[in-house]
Amino acid sequence: MTKILGLIAAVILPFWNIPLILHIARRGSSKDISLVWALGVFVCLVGMLPSGLASADSVFKAFTVVNFVLFSAVVIQVLRYR
Repeated sequence: MTKILGLIAAVILPFWNIPLILHIARRGSSKDISLVWALGVFVCLVGMLPSGLASADSVFKAFTVVNFVLFSAVVIQVLRYR
């Protein structure tokens, strides 16, 4: 049961990036988002990606993949509307 709840949370948590993606698109600007922050988080996610993909822990693996994909979209929006 704990593993299932963890897996659900791991998949849902990165979806909180979607409002940020939409906020940037609606405003047509990413000036209120720090470029250093966005790229710093992205570099950390890239660094974690190999470990997450190689992990036997399905919760960590799911979180890694979903978070990498959705935060990549945030970085793309930040750079696109900069």
